[in-house]
Amino acid sequence: MEILNLQQLSVLVLKSKKSTADLFTKLKKKKPSNLDLVADKIHTKVFQEIDCLDCANCCKNISPIIKDSDIVRIAKFLKMKPADLTQKYMYLDKDGDYVYKQAPCPFLLSDNYCSIYSVRPNACKEYPHTDRKRFYQILDLTAKNASFCPAVYYFIEDLKKEQDILR
Repeated sequence: MEILNLQQLSVLVLKSKKSTADLFTKLKKKKPSNLDLVADKIHTKVFQEIDCLDCANCCKNISPIIKDSDIVRIAKFLKMKPADLTQKYMYLDKDGDYVYKQAPCPFLLSDNYCSIYSVRPNACKEYPHTDRKRFYQILDLTAKNASFCPAVYYFIEDLKKEQDILR
């Protein structure tokens, strides 16, 4: 699997939009009992072939939702007050969630490593969420993430190939 740039990814996601929407509509309705198992298997396969450090599109283009517990943990790591951390790096979005003021992430280094990796927000730890339990609950988020993450695009395409075993 190759790491696709955002332009290549956008074209492929657009081409596969209808088949993805059809599959996800079916999965939401049916909620297959083995979906989490199949998704976990595909997630493992995809991430054996893709190294996030080759891409970091997520860190370069979207902000995680940053919870209060994340703020406290990051502030302690950076030896800052939580209020100073939020003032310097974050704002409240329209949904009332803290997100980073800028893209790329202010903690992303030039080699695509994260300078706060050991204390990064939980949303970053869990991204792209393709190995989450009750996967059917985040199908819309998964479709959206495919626009930024080549691994999610490949995950969805592999899920389409496995849809016959979903029961």
